[in-house]
Amino acid sequence: MTTGNKLGIWMDHANAHLMEFTANTIETKTLATHFTHEVKEDTLKKSEILMHNKEQHEQADYYKRLGDVIKNYEEVLLFGPTDAKVELLNILKADRHFDKIKIECVHADKMTENQQHAFVRDHFSK
Repeated sequence: MTTGNKLGIWMDHANAHLMEFTANTIETKTLATHFTHEVKEDTLKKSEILMHNKEQHEQADYYKRLGDVIKNYEEVLLFGPTDAKVELLNILKADRHFDKIKIECVHADKMTENQQHAFVRDHFSK
């Protein structure tokens, strides 16, 4: 994604849809966690503790990759149906690199891509 002003992120614990807000069109990029159902089943066969440990590491990596993208923006909207957006917001607030970035967190249900674009457009057009 190119460096821009505003970014909308619809997210849950597995996927994040990153939408850069521009005057023209909104382009969506998807970022996914590497902890898939298959990986979960495979590690669970070895040990439940190992599975939880791997899940935590993969989730931390997922949030770090999102943070690396967010650093390039001035305003960010986090929205989605799960608590993943709040977890990410808490991680970002604890890091001083994000102090100058305006980050908002809004609950939203599952949405189609067009609904996500409309939500981002409505939010940043206010």
